[in-house]
Amino acid sequence: MNLTERPTKNLIAVISLLLLLPGSICTQTKPPPTRESILDTVVRTESRLITEIPGTFRWCDSLRLKTSRVAAAGCSLYVEEEGKGIPLVLVNGGPGGTHHYFHPWFSRAGEYARVIYYDQRGCGLSDFTPGPYGYSVEQAADDLEAVRKGLGIGKWVVLGYSYGGFLAQYYALRYPENLAGIILLGASPGMRVEMKGSREDDFLSDAERKRMTGVRGEIAAAAKEEKWPEEKKLSLLIYNQNLNGDWKRQHFYRPPPERIAQMALYEWVHDGGFNSVMNTSEGRVDLTGAFRRCPIPTLILEGKWDLTWNTDKPGILQENHPGSRLVVFQNGGHGIYDEETDSFFGILKEFMTSLPDVPPDGLARFQKDVISMKYPEAWNKELPSDAESLIESSGWGRLSNERLLKAYTRAWVNQVKDPLHLLKVGFALYDGEKYAGALMVFERMQVRAELGADNDRKAAALIWQGHMLDLLGRRSEAIGRYRLVVEMGNPGGMGHDQYGLRYAFTPYAKERMASPFVRLENAGEEP
Repeated sequence: MNLTERPTKNLIAVISLLLLLPGSICTQTKPPPTRESILDTVVRTESRLITEIPGTFRWCDSLRLKTSRVAAAGCSLYVEEEGKGIPLVLVNGGPGGTHHYFHPWFSRAGEYARVIYYDQRGCGLSDFTPGPYGYSVEQAADDLEAVRKGLGIGKWVVLGYSYGGFLAQYYALRYPENLAGIILLGASPGMRVEMKGSREDDFLSDAERKRMTGVRGEIAAAAKEEKWPEEKKLSLLIYNQNLNGDWKRQHFYRPPPERIAQMALYEWVHDGGFNSVMNTSEGRVDLTGAFRRCPIPTLILEGKWDLTWNTDKPGILQENHPGSRLVVFQNGGHGIYDEETDSFFGILKEFMTSLPDVPPDGLARFQKDVISMKYPEAWNKELPSDAESLIESSGWGRLSNERLLKAYTRAWVNQVKDPLHLLKVGFALYDGEKYAGALMVFERMQVRAELGADNDRKAAALIWQGHMLDLLGRRSEAIGRYRLVVEMGNPGGMGHDQYGLRYAFTPYAKERMASPFVRLENAGEEP
């Protein structure tokens, strides 16, 4: 089986064969013995909350970079360049990350490429200006095209990392004639297909999970008491969580302390609500089957230990890009370039320096395919005002819940039909300490889940009913709701990262029968 022609069906089995197959590569480097990885299962927790991040430098100030700003639909985008050769633009992830986490590694590519870094609208050092479409993936793709035009570039290679991988694919549908190549690095597939669940919690210990939950509560309390700005609150959350094991969700190797400080200070900076709005915008696009006749050379780079996804994801993504080349790195997490650096840049150089021309007839066919898909030229400028649309466009963090709470009326209980939307409304009421109202919403969520035979959301609804009853001082009723979950015997579970809470239904319900729920603060936000 040649992975450039057929998809990976069983990635675990295929990885062991990749060295024998043309068109795909699996690197074989062993982890350096002095570098701690997730496989070492070392547990590290901090006994106290750190409220000041050690000062550290921004790489942009230390590298020889050409900086400029590019105009894009009423907005100014921050741009950096280095190196010579075929243009290579780097699209960061998030939504809401910055270009900084590509530094200093991609300077190596300057030997054979004109490397272009930029911050997306609403992020990093670019303007926080929504523009005529608001924040949307359509706007983001047009902004990327504005960078190309502003720098006077003809064709370029677009490298999209994580969410940026989705954006690179969407850009390819809108502007295929301007692409010499596509590189998808730990990319979001952007497809509505069945996939296995995330593995992000697989290497976290109970002690680390418990400490991270504590950190969220301590930061929320300190921020409220000392009136911290959202930027400080978020950076301290990122810093403390990573010191207490959160790095294991997306990294293979443990980042050094200075790197964690840089991540907290410079690499997750965006406008209020940006993350949730862009996630909603991304969710409206389905890329399934979009690249079946794409003639643009495409390279897919995956880390074996990218726990954001499961082992089926690389094959699913390659199946959607039939002509692509898949490379799996044995000691890479979500980033790869900062973990298997030599191997990564060897593969990148090979791809960049041997790009074939895109055949004009193939490009014309692909453009016709794209037109037939009827991708919109712009999203609706205004969402409908009904409750379901308002809830769908909101995030799960504290500020989003405050906005939902202001708009909420009791009529929503009957208007809203989606159990997941009811869960979001219930959380907004819970955050606002409206426990009786939240109980009513969670009870309605149970009814809707039962109508749809959705046992997972029914179990979650019962658990949160128990939480609200505990907070209302109605302990015996709370135990009754938890008991109903135990009697369901549901083997599933659910996670609410904004509260630092992940649970398997049955054991968690038993735990709550023994001890009441204690309020958790919402520390998840898109500042």
